[in-house]
Amino acid sequence: MKPFAGNHADNKTTNKQLIMSNKKTPPNGAASANAPQEPPTYRTNPEVEAKIDAYIKENPKHWAYLQGMPRDRLERTVVLDEVRQLERQQRMREGLMKKINASPELKQAYDTLVKNVPEDQREEVMSQIARQTQRAVSRSQTQPQTKGQGVGV
Repeated sequence: MKPFAGNHADNKTTNKQLIMSNKKTPPNGAASANAPQEPPTYRTNPEVEAKIDAYIKENPKHWAYLQGMPRDRLERTVVLDEVRQLERQQRMREGLMKKINASPELKQAYDTLVKNVPEDQREEVMSQIARQTQRAVSRSQTQPQTKGQGVGV
């Protein structure tokens, strides 16, 4: 497996890094044919690196399996993971919208909130608001209330 590039001068574990590029690539054909291609720079997160290292240490057989995968198969596995994540987000969005549309009062309330949002963005904004509301309600229900922190009237 080819090691990833890193921006740390003292980086001895480059082959274990999962890092993100902080440069945007130009659209196809936008780059000049004469311009030299410089390698992208990457950033690292020490907390994420520690999690990855711990996982590798706890799962050496899986790590060896991943290292033995052909690059094409590894790339396709990453893409599949992203597709699954997008599908999950879509299912969650559809569930929230189904819940909103099932209640006329709730639908009217959300329509009022997004009345100034462009028509093509309203459903997405509604689902974002519903998701944030759902998280806030969930957090408030799971936080233990100590004496003096109870809800007052």
